[in-house]
Amino acid sequence: MDERAALALLERELESAGDDAAVVDGLVITTDMLHERTDFPAGTTRYTAGWRAVGASLSDVAAMGAQATAAVAAYAAPEFDAEELLAFVRGASDVCERVGGEYVGGDLDGHEEFTATTTAIGNTDDPVYRSGATPGNVVCVTGTLGRSAAALELFERGTRHDDPDALERANELFRFEPRVAAGRALAPHATAMMDSSDGLARSLHQLADASDCGFEIDAETIPIDDALRSVAATDDEALERATTFGEDFELVVTLPEDAVETVQSALAVDLSVIGSVTARENGITMDGEALEDRGYTH
Repeated sequence: MDERAALALLERELESAGDDAAVVDGLVITTDMLHERTDFPAGTTRYTAGWRAVGASLSDVAAMGAQATAAVAAYAAPEFDAEELLAFVRGASDVCERVGGEYVGGDLDGHEEFTATTTAIGNTDDPVYRSGATPGNVVCVTGTLGRSAAALELFERGTRHDDPDALERANELFRFEPRVAAGRALAPHATAMMDSSDGLARSLHQLADASDCGFEIDAETIPIDDALRSVAATDDEALERATTFGEDFELVVTLPEDAVETVQSALAVDLSVIGSVTARENGITMDGEALEDRGYTH
């Protein structure tokens, strides 16, 4: 059973499961686990790891349209190195501060590989779920896609010593800004929203399943990050990786078309209209061709 099958099983068992975060009496709660072998390539600093691990949970809070308030983490490693531990905590604290929250501690444990389990909480009186997209809405994404795909290539170049600056640039790309402020601005207008941690294509399929709708996407409008364009061999490769690689933590949101201009003027980050919501029977297409359900799988 893979992660998606396990999640489907739990959604049938747990009433609050199935969205980016659970919402209980206005309190938004989410948790994530990241491992060194699968989530932190060689060359990832502990500061970046702290930022990224906590940022992943903060991104789920953002996807619900909530204000982030606090985060905690369980830090596990084969041994506790003072510099690494402090760097992790400082990264975790800085990403919380960036979005108006606070890192308030956590737990320590021994483990055969470096692992971070994070929990973030937030507050909202009007959460945005994945289930409200309606034909006639437009679908948009915040920021750009492909930062993490570009970072992975740079981590590989850095560990091969092909590029002396590659690891520094890779770490910078890995330290994304959770879109909490954007989520708050989008919330009064959004009909459905989630983060793109599993990739744009997979996010669209998840939104379609939750909202019982389809999507028609225009490839030319997908905002591909310049860093990905710089490392991809071709434009087609850049589009492929921007669409399916995942781990970008941008927001994928559906809006009434007449709300787009209002929302764009309220955001401090770019918001790109990449297509429209259609009827379920039309499926999910990009430039008229079926867009497969492909993305990050744990």
